[in-house]
Order: sequence, then C-alpha cells, then structure tokens
Amino acid sequence: MTTRRAPRPWKRAAAWLVFLGPLFYATYGFANWWATTRASVPSMAFDWERQVPFWAWTIFPYWTINVFYALSLFLARDRHTLDRHALRLVSATLIACTCFILWPLHFSFGQPPVEGAPAFLFNALRGFDQPYNQAPSLHIALAVILWDWYRRFIRPLWARLVLHVWAFAICASVLTTWQHHFIDIPTGALLGIFCVWLWPMARRVSMLRAWRLARDPQRLKLAGFYAVGAVLCLFAALATGGVALWLAWPAAALALVALNYLGFGARGFQMDGHGRMGWAARWLFAPYRLAAAFNVWLWTRKLPASVEVVPGLRLGRRPTQAEWLAAGQPRLVSLCAELQLPAGVPPARARCVPLLDLVVPPPVRLRRAAAVIEGQRRAAVADGSAVWVCCALGFSRSAAAVIAWLGRDHGLAQAEDTVRRARPQIVLHAAWRAALAPTPDTAPSRHD
Repeated sequence: MTTRRAPRPWKRAAAWLVFLGPLFYATYGFANWWATTRASVPSMAFDWERQVPFWAWTIFPYWTINVFYALSLFLARDRHTLDRHALRLVSATLIACTCFILWPLHFSFGQPPVEGAPAFLFNALRGFDQPYNQAPSLHIALAVILWDWYRRFIRPLWARLVLHVWAFAICASVLTTWQHHFIDIPTGALLGIFCVWLWPMARRVSMLRAWRLARDPQRLKLAGFYAVGAVLCLFAALATGGVALWLAWPAAALALVALNYLGFGARGFQMDGHGRMGWAARWLFAPYRLAAAFNVWLWTRKLPASVEVVPGLRLGRRPTQAEWLAAGQPRLVSLCAELQLPAGVPPARARCVPLLDLVVPPPVRLRRAAAVIEGQRRAAVADGSAVWVCCALGFSRSAAAVIAWLGRDHGLAQAEDTVRRARPQIVLHAAWRAALAPTPDTAPSRHD
C-alpha cells in the first residue's frame, strides 16, 4: 500500500507572497526615505573600488533575484519548510532595514548613462531605489537564503553548478552595476547566513523558541566574557578600519557564542547527532572554531590523542582523520558542541551528545551520554572495533561521560579512579561529581 504525499501548500505560499511583497517595499522604501531626511549620510568604501568596471548587462542577473524570490515560495512541499523559508526572508528584510535606519550609508559615486535593453531595468530600479540602504546588502542576504533553498531541490551535478554560478553572478552584480560598495557584500552574506541559522529547515524548534535564559552562574560568567570579546573586536574593527574591518566577523561569532551560553545552550552550535554542524553554523562560528582548534593543539600537542581506559574503550580529544584511521576506525562518541568530528567518519560510526565547554551539564545529559556510549560499545563488540569517547581536550566532558558509563557497574569513585589512572590530566571539580551522583530515578545498570 502506497502512502499519498500531502498536497503542496499552494494557498499558504500565495498568502506568504502577498505578505512579503508589501513588507519588502514598505520597509525598504521607508529606510530609503529616512536616509534622504538626514543632513549627512556617510559612505564606507575602499579606494580600489573605483577600479571595479561598470557592466550594464549585469543588471539582468541582478534582477533575476526577484523572479527566484517569488517562485521559491511555491516549491515548498509542506507547511513547515514553507514557513521556515518565509521567516528567513522576513528576518533578513527586517534586520537589514533596521540597520539601514540606525546607520544609513550611501553609494559614493554615481552610475554612468545606460542605453539599450539594460536601461529599462536600471530605470525601473531607480524608480524605488535610492543610493542608500547599503550595509548589510539585503540583495546579498536574500541571495544566500535563496541559494540554500534552491539547492535542496536540485540533485544533478550540472544543475548544482548552474545554481552556484547564478548565485555568484547575483552577488557580483551588486558591484558591477555600481549598486553597492564592497563592505556591503560580506555584511549581507553574514546576515543571510544568520537567517539560515536562525530558522533551520530540520524539524526542530527554531533558535528563537529554543531560548531559555541560563541561571547557572558559570554560564552567565562565560557569556559575559565572550560578550566583552565581541565588543573589543568590533571596536578594533571600527576604530582601525581597512583590513581590520574583518574583525567584525569574529565579533559576530563571539556575540553568538555569548548568546549560546546565555540562553541558546549547546543547541546554538547546531551540531547534529553524528557530530556534524549545519553549514550556516560552521560559517557563523568559523573564527571561534578556529581559535578553539588552536586551543586544543596548545593544550594537547604533547599528549596522546587517546588512551585506553578499559579494553575496547578509549578516551581522548577529538581526533583528526589521520588519528581516527590510525586507531583502526573506532566508533566515536563526541561530547563537543563547538568542534565537528572529522568529515571522513561515516555517520553510522559516530554519535554526538553536544555539551557546552567549561560548563557542568544537567545530570540527565550525562546519563544520556552514558547510554550513547553503551550503544556504541555494543555495536563495537559486534563488529570487533573499539569506542573512542572524545571532546575538545578530553579533560572534562568526555571524562565525565566515561565515568558515568563505568559508574553504572563499578561505582563512581572506582570509575573516576580508573579514568584518572588512564588520563591524569582530567579536570573534574565538585560540581561535576554532583552531576554524576546517582539520583532515585537514575537508570539501572546496563546488565539489569
């Protein structure tokens, strides 16, 4: 018996289009008008930008975004993905226009005369667009969102290449039509990626609904530290200018890390159950992840990647691809929320229970980690392999998870002693021991 697929939500898509069209023109138009009322509107451009050629024909790919924008809503197969996609478009529009109002910028040199077919499109564009609404480029943000949307429906390699070329042409056209300065492009891309992160397509709660204000003093303290780092990076970017403006990216990454500690939790890193981050999270947190990887190297460069705690169970830091292969391709259990497992590890051999770094998780999460270790352990016995439990350094999160697993049979004191003998560098203070302590509803031994 075959199951009939639910019909596409055509009417809902039409309703979203009726809402989104006026929303865009109202908010974008208001921001344009607001800039015209200001006595002085600054510009932010590099000297080399005057060497960018003006190619009138690139107005055609520039305008195609309107067609792909409207069409995208009618490709959704269900209400969930339609609503998430539409909310990405709404978020990008509202955030960009808010930025245009708070710090308006203008394009600093005019366009040359245009003739022929492109002239019609340039005239239509000038009918509602003024040389304002610059950073972040809403055009770029929407291109990023639409690229992520359309790639979900395209399977053939040649079609994906066409999509990539189209997205690149749209993004490049904002320069070659002299609509935007360079600074608008990375800021617009960052906005688009943020909206993709904010409204994931997977059937899980959106980031806004995931927010739960932390009460743990350690999480609040770390949130404060990362927020200060974000402010310092942003101040350095704006005060120095030039190449230092790229420090705005680490500033954004640190601000989001601060929000993860403040309310989003480990969910904010969007690590899946196999230790892989969503692409938007990878790019948003890239500067932070790079610093975290360097920190791992700094602390563990003189230590073995993993040690055997009991036969068939290893504990250590997150392995590299080469280390995983050298260890005999063991099954992995990661407790790391901020760093991915190696890309070459098959999903079937990797599990992840993401936990925030430097924070003691709730006891239920440690029990969950112990259950995942047990599942991987049984699978490893069946195929003759081992299990490698890891986190960033292999000092706290992964050590606590192994102790939780061992303690179900041997008691926590003996389990900690076993782990500490194998890896003396582990760091477990009183709060960790309290989280590991058994409670009346703790699951029974794995042999019961």
